[in-house]
Amino acid sequence: MATRAAAATLTAATSSLLGRSPSLRSHSLRVPRQVPPQRFVRHVASSANEEAAARAAAATADTGGPTIFDKIVSKEIPSSVVYEDDKVLAFRDINPQAPVHVLVIPKVRDGLTGLSKAEPRHAEILGQLLYAAKVVAEKEGLANGYRVVINDGAEGCQSVYHLHLHVLGGRQLKWPPG
Repeated sequence: MATRAAAATLTAATSSLLGRSPSLRSHSLRVPRQVPPQRFVRHVASSANEEAAARAAAATADTGGPTIFDKIVSKEIPSSVVYEDDKVLAFRDINPQAPVHVLVIPKVRDGLTGLSKAEPRHAEILGQLLYAAKVVAEKEGLANGYRVVINDGAEGCQSVYHLHLHVLGGRQLKWPPG
């Protein structure tokens, strides 16, 4: 967005200069227009939307009401389940950021809205979530590598306050991620 503003300012300044100077008007002075690639523009817009969603979600994070993930666990909302046991559910993300993008969640939230809310009593489920992420990666054919991500809090871009792990893979991932 800053690039557009800078380009507009430069164009306006150049047009003003060319309009005032007859000697410059006769020359074909061209100011190169710097347009970011479409992929970048989409990422910036997507990032802005994700940041806004994270801020909005943070405002209602600990109200105790059901999250979209609670509704997926109770089968009120359909999902593409990849793995399930008695404590963990893994399903495909509806807005994948990689060829393989699976969310791994505890079936019971139990106050675990984010990793920063973890208490000693959550140690077992945290281990089960990581183990489930490994099982999902194997099932999805990610033998060459994958990434496990936990977004925590508004600045971490967490948009659903029900702890969840993202398992991402199926292509070469870049570093740094953010």
